[in-house]
Amino acid sequence: MNGFPWNAFALNLAWSAAAVLTVMLLTFALAVRAGLHRIVDIAWGVGFTAVAVVSCAASAGQGDPLRRLLVTVATALWGMRLAVHIARRGRGHGEDPRYEAMLAKAPGSRNTYALRMVYLLQGALVWLVSLPVQAAQYISGPPSFLVQAGSVLWAVGFGFEAVGDAQLARFRADPANRGRIMDQGLWSWTRHPNYFGDFCVWWGLFLLACDAPQAAAVSVVSPLVMSLLLIRGSGKRLLERHMADRPGYAEYMARTSGFFPRPARRRTAGRGLR
Repeated sequence: MNGFPWNAFALNLAWSAAAVLTVMLLTFALAVRAGLHRIVDIAWGVGFTAVAVVSCAASAGQGDPLRRLLVTVATALWGMRLAVHIARRGRGHGEDPRYEAMLAKAPGSRNTYALRMVYLLQGALVWLVSLPVQAAQYISGPPSFLVQAGSVLWAVGFGFEAVGDAQLARFRADPANRGRIMDQGLWSWTRHPNYFGDFCVWWGLFLLACDAPQAAAVSVVSPLVMSLLLIRGSGKRLLERHMADRPGYAEYMARTSGFFPRPARRRTAGRGLR
């Protein structure tokens, strides 16, 4: 595999790991002080942004400048929008029930257990999933049609996430919708526009790394892992298990796509909204 700067990329992997570890340890310190481990969810997007910025700086003189700028800006926009959205959504709330349930079973210190099973684990996932962001920065050739396709796919995903989150936030802000199921806007096309958007974003970022076969080979694990997490792991599957007993949710599931957008089927009796 000639033509790809493996030594420089290997050093970048180390720099990125250090950046993610720094973000997670600082977040852990803030969370312990505040007594709220839900803060770690904010660090997810911040961690990817840190990797993108560090990789862009480390790859100076190695990769194509336009591709480096594109992948850095795309990752930072996605990561920081997500971080701000999660911070706003969680403001004024107590501990996340997921973390409360997990830490209630912790053997020994809750904080030590949280550091090991939440912060360091999420940090490892950020580092792994960010492989296309790192590898793309070291491709020296000019961008091809794959970069254009990846940019379009990223934009579709970013739009689905941003619009879907905004629609849901506006719906929840109306007291008249309390206890109802959201099935308006993008939520009438898919039960998870934000997760579908995430899916598109990471396959799009992967395409930005596909101009070099070496970079594509080392980073394809990223969109595969994200797809698994979103569809079978902590995303869609976990949320739907939590929502299953809500009034109207079974009817919503029957008429609305579980992931990939499509027009809703005919409504059944007993319409409900989230």
